Amino acid sequence: MAAIVTLKPGKDHSLRRLHPWVFSGAIGRMQGQPQEGEIVIVQASNGEVLGMGHYAPGSIAVRMLAFGPEAAAPDAAFWEAKIRNAYQLRQNLGLTGDGNTDVFRLAHAEGDGVPGLIIDVYGDVAVVQAHSAGMYHARPQIAAALRAVFGDKLRAIYDKSAETVPQKAAPDAQNGYLFGESTGSEHIVHENGQPFAVDWETGQKTGFFIDQRDNRQLLARYAPGRRVLNTFCYTGGFSAYALQAGAALVHSVDSSKRAIELTDRNATLAEEAGAPAGRHEAFAQDVFTFMKGSQEQYDLIVLDPPAFAKHLSARHNALMGYKRLNAAGIRQIAPGGLLFTFSCSQVVSAELFEGAVLAAAIEAGRPARILHRLTQPADHPVSLFHPEGAYLKGLVLAVE
Repeated sequence: MAAIVTLKPGKDHSLRRLHPWVFSGAIGRMQGQPQEGEIVIVQASNGEVLGMGHYAPGSIAVRMLAFGPEAAAPDAAFWEAKIRNAYQLRQNLGLTGDGNTDVFRLAHAEGDGVPGLIIDVYGDVAVVQAHSAGMYHARPQIAAALRAVFGDKLRAIYDKSAETVPQKAAPDAQNGYLFGESTGSEHIVHENGQPFAVDWETGQKTGFFIDQRDNRQLLARYAPGRRVLNTFCYTGGFSAYALQAGAALVHSVDSSKRAIELTDRNATLAEEAGAPAGRHEAFAQDVFTFMKGSQEQYDLIVLDPPAFAKHLSARHNALMGYKRLNAAGIRQIAPGGLLFTFSCSQVVSAELFEGAVLAAAIEAGRPARILHRLTQPADHPVSLFHPEGAYLKGLVLAVE
């Protein structure tokens, strides 16, 4: 029997609005002693069953998988239905079977009704990353569902959960293949026709920042003839697009030497695909140190840092960090230049981020106009009932 979580009176409103989180402070009592990751039934204070989800000790106590009194523990049919629904959406978006793009996000946590689960597809390989103990324990069923939905289109399923699953719940977690096997560390995928080398086994996240696909394509519109600086470049996604579009020069900066190796590899792939040769240089250096020491005035600068805040307690310091970074970028850019600036911190709203950029422009003493407000692509959907899923925000500024 699954444990039963009973909410305090008046604490059921968010679940009735289909918000997928139950906070610990909303729980009145619990029948049973669920372990982290186990399925629990959630009910209102009057005993009405509201749904079921994965239990975890901590602030977010339950991540809901299904709503309503008929919700039952997930079985093979449940997981296959979830994966098939997510796949059909990507089909409707034109991302499956696209000869120009064979990398996309298949399952985006709450946005696809699977809180705590990320699945990215790279050609014929699916990379699974569980961010909760419940999803970690469900990996065999998720892998079976993937095989049922994709059939022979799927060569392998790689599990990247060891980096993200709570260690208490899975102390011996190791990355590895749930299906198929490795064929080497480098895999070439294509995004909007642009080739990229992806290493999902040792790279960050699942191997590639898929969420910037549309924004990289926008940058390509503005890159021809411009001097481009791509900071926090990771594998050089923006750099490769700028090179292919005909940028005059592209400088890529990241503190990670491994990231710079991948960036150089992707710059070479761009050249092999037709980009002008000899226009790219990469630097394994701290971004602030590089910008302070650079004498170059760039026409286009990309500021795409990792999340400065993962919790509310760090939000103020994150906003100060965004202000400092953007002030440096605005000072560095040539008159008439374009600044692509981003935040992937979920706890920093678009309004707060824009305020930090405004403060940076005031500090730098440069007039600036907003040309675009940017966000994540459609394969990173945001549930209407879970607005917190809108984590990526960006601005394109014209700086005078």
